[in-house]
This record gives sequence, structure tokens and C-alpha cells, in this order.
Amino acid sequence: MHAPVNVLPMDLDEFLPKKSGDALAELVRQDLDPLSVTELEERIAVLEAEIARARGKMQRAVNHRASADQLFKR
Repeated sequence: MHAPVNVLPMDLDEFLPKKSGDALAELVRQDLDPLSVTELEERIAVLEAEIARARGKMQRAVNHRASADQLFKR
């Protein structure tokens, strides 16, 4: 017997923004059942690219903060 396809291992609602119209919340709640394997692969590729972009932004923020701390000797 297979586990249901769209069941998340944890309840992500507690981590998602509560405001309506939030793109991330809508993305996570989207029904994946109607999507083909090709569409799912494309979705994963786009999400992986977005993760890389977010990680890059985080790293730049950390580096900027470290530079500012060094400049002001925190």
C-alpha cells in the first residue's frame, strides 16, 4: 500500500505566513496530482534555482554583516 501523494511529513501551515495571497503558502498548498512527471521535474528545477538564489542572498547578507562588524569592531 502506498502513502498518499500530497501528504506532507509535517504540518507546514505553522511555518507559512498567515496573510492571504502569500505566494509561498499558495505554492506549498498547490495540488500536485494533476501535474505530469515532466511538469513536476520542471517545478523542482525552478524551486532548486530559487533555493540557490535565496542561499546566495543569505550568504551576501552574512558577509555584509561580517564586513560591517569588522569595520566597526563589534
